[in-house]
Amino acid sequence: MFVLSNLVKALAYILNSVLEILFWIILIRALISWVNPDPYNPIVRFLDTVTEPILSPIRRVVPPIGLDFSPLIAILVIKFIQIFLVGSLMDLSVAMR
Repeated sequence: MFVLSNLVKALAYILNSVLEILFWIILIRALISWVNPDPYNPIVRFLDTVTEPILSPIRRVVPPIGLDFSPLIAILVIKFIQIFLVGSLMDLSVAMR
């Protein structure tokens, strides 16, 4: 049973790492958007490519009212998933031992 416990724990760590990287990418994109970046810059294009699939559905639900709140909402959802899902997986791995 410890093998399955370690598998769940490893999945929790990987999910947490992916969500943390995504958090930073969204935060960097939001900060860069304040300075009117060059749309042909490869870094800006990468940030747009990675974050647009996450931010565009949020923009459809919450349209921008002067400010674009989609990065803030995405960050809150990411943090909720980190606390709830990753925490639950870690507790599950401990309970399986």
